[in-house]
Amino acid sequence: MTAEPRVETGEAAPRLAFDPIAAAREQWVGQGWAAAADGMAAVTSLMRAHQIVLARVEATLRPFRVTFARYEVLMLLRFSRRGSLPMKVIASRLQVHPTSVTNAVDRLQDAGLVSRSAHPDDRRALIVALTPAGRTLAERATAALNAEVFEQPDLGDDDLRDLVDVLGRLRQAAGDF
Repeated sequence: MTAEPRVETGEAAPRLAFDPIAAAREQWVGQGWAAAADGMAAVTSLMRAHQIVLARVEATLRPFRVTFARYEVLMLLRFSRRGSLPMKVIASRLQVHPTSVTNAVDRLQDAGLVSRSAHPDDRRALIVALTPAGRTLAERATAALNAEVFEQPDLGDDDLRDLVDVLGRLRQAAGDF
């Protein structure tokens, strides 16, 4: 058995000789929970896949000193027509709580990647705008993510399309869109 880096921490750990989620599924069946076994295995697999992918994304973004949540704000602004959006719109489009957007924008502003100003028509609202430094960082980080993560997802084209379709149906059923 060879040691492989642990995705969560970077520490070396032995690769397991079996799939622990498949083993847990069998335990579920053995306990009389067969009706829930496939759902448990699917949810647990999804959660583990999330950990693996997020670790890859965060490792790629680390040299840019930005988290994926902050990167998403930068890219949303970059894709907007004016390079700016109200905070409320950012929260809505990213499907996160406004407090999360406030925290991300605070850090991006501290780093000089975005600026914040009063909304011209609504005194209660703030506009977040991408700075030139933010645009440059977003473009560099996207090039790195494309090369190191998005172009190498460790799945074939058919699997990728199927995964997007299946997860899209899950998201739609949850009311995501």
